[in-house]
Amino acid sequence: MARRKRGQLVEDDEPALDISSLIDVCFLLLIYFLVTSTIQPREQDLPMTLPSSAESDAPLEIEPMLIQVKKTGSGFSIVVNKTEELDVAVQGKERTLPRLFENLTAYSNVAKASDSKPLVQLFIDPLVEQQTAMDVLNCLKGANINSVTFSQVAPK
Repeated sequence: MARRKRGQLVEDDEPALDISSLIDVCFLLLIYFLVTSTIQPREQDLPMTLPSSAESDAPLEIEPMLIQVKKTGSGFSIVVNKTEELDVAVQGKERTLPRLFENLTAYSNVAKASDSKPLVQLFIDPLVEQQTAMDVLNCLKGANINSVTFSQVAPK
């Protein structure tokens, strides 16, 4: 048996905190946030078919649609087939381009009615914001157009 010196108090063990209930609460919160969150498709997951570098001898069955997104003083403008100017601004939280979407849907329907793939040539001015380019690509996806060619030279 060990002797105790007079005047020394027996030290109790240090107080402990039981954290098992806190761990349970953390797991419950994690499960709650996983179940209640909504997953939105990422913009980089757009199913686009880019052209190959090899030239094809087969003629095109349908004339490709030319879309030009130009920088203007107040934002941007979208010109289709060098003549028809469409949306000049986006609207709402979803950033929709309604007139472009209508034209793309009509073009897609005509192409599919003639049993050919809808083709789009896209020129985006380097000064245009990247979000505007993504808005145009989202319209293409919404119209089920997957064959897109990006042009570096502006149509004249």
